[in-house]
Amino acid sequence: MGAVLVGAGVTAAWLLLFGLVGSSARGYVWMTLAASVVGWIVAVVLARFGDRGVAVGVAISTGIGVAIAFTLVVARWATSGWPLW
Repeated sequence: MGAVLVGAGVTAAWLLLFGLVGSSARGYVWMTLAASVVGWIVAVVLARFGDRGVAVGVAISTGIGVAIAFTLVVARWATSGWPLW
């Protein structure tokens, strides 16, 4: 369980740092998606060659990060139009 928590915590910090780089909702969403793709690649590599517990934590955290970004897109879309272009 410790490895899962470590993977989730490190990935949450990774997504937070990338999310802070975006200066608008559009920037936040794109940066979060980019960081999540990198996270998923890392999770696949870890699952294949490394610690599977950390891979599970990374996968869970990136999934939650993408869900938060998706929620932001839906909220902005409902109030002011499509935010990604």
